[in-house]
Amino acid sequence: MALNKQVWINQIKEGFYPDRIFLSKVVDLSGEVDNNIIHFPSAGIDPKVLINNTTYPIRTVGRDDEDNQLPLDKFETENTLVRRPDAIEYSYDKLESVIRQHRSTLQASTARKAAHAFAPSEDTEDTPLVVTTGATVGGRKRMTFDDLLTLKERFDNALIPLEERYIILHPSHVSDLLREDVKLFKELTDIKDGEPTRFAGFGCFHFPYMPTYKEANGIYTKVAFGEAQTEQFASVAFYKHEVMKADGEIYMYARYDDPEERGTIVGFDKRFIALPIRNKGIGAIISAPAE
Repeated sequence: MALNKQVWINQIKEGFYPDRIFLSKVVDLSGEVDNNIIHFPSAGIDPKVLINNTTYPIRTVGRDDEDNQLPLDKFETENTLVRRPDAIEYSYDKLESVIRQHRSTLQASTARKAAHAFAPSEDTEDTPLVVTTGATVGGRKRMTFDDLLTLKERFDNALIPLEERYIILHPSHVSDLLREDVKLFKELTDIKDGEPTRFAGFGCFHFPYMPTYKEANGIYTKVAFGEAQTEQFASVAFYKHEVMKADGEIYMYARYDDPEERGTIVGFDKRFIALPIRNKGIGAIISAPAE
């Protein structure tokens, strides 16, 4: 009996962005995806503003818009051997156990790529990088609540709106803040009705797979995705309307009734991309090395 692919694909899609995952708090441009390519319309030059003009008629300038196209990344799961697919399809518990493995793997992989993309490449006025200033532990300085306030001030100076700012905390930074003030940290990370309680203007999420930075002469630059990671891991902050995600196709592969394996082999592809929209309103707090 062949598996009903749509049943399995729908199970993968269901709850793919739960409230506790930071990707539920970004701009969704999936509607702009066509054939696993996202279209970014790029507006032409802004019109000039004339002050106390005395010359008429005012000049008319045409605007040439560009349609930028970007292919979505492909995320592929390793295959799973499904014994007795006819029994699994009609037993929710067995179906969900197989689906859960593939869904969680895809969730982690897409979120990891997104967290890296949202992290600034370098420190600028619009993309602030802050280094930790706490006590030294294990060759690094701990994160403090003061570091969060410093990042808040940098966002304020960049005129990033106060509403809908979020920070994705590395687990070690979570531990740092817990050690500093357990009660305060519990309050700021509480999630009510799908929305994390805010501290210093940031709603807080946790995620274990965060980008790292390398330092040279006091200047930090982001390590490229897929390269060997350094010890200077970061927590990443963003303003909701300056970052995006886009979902494309989910495809299921299946080899039915394999005579050698005595079962059916399944695997999934997911097309996805997440990026800053204007390279503005993103920031990071980097674990500084011990001096």
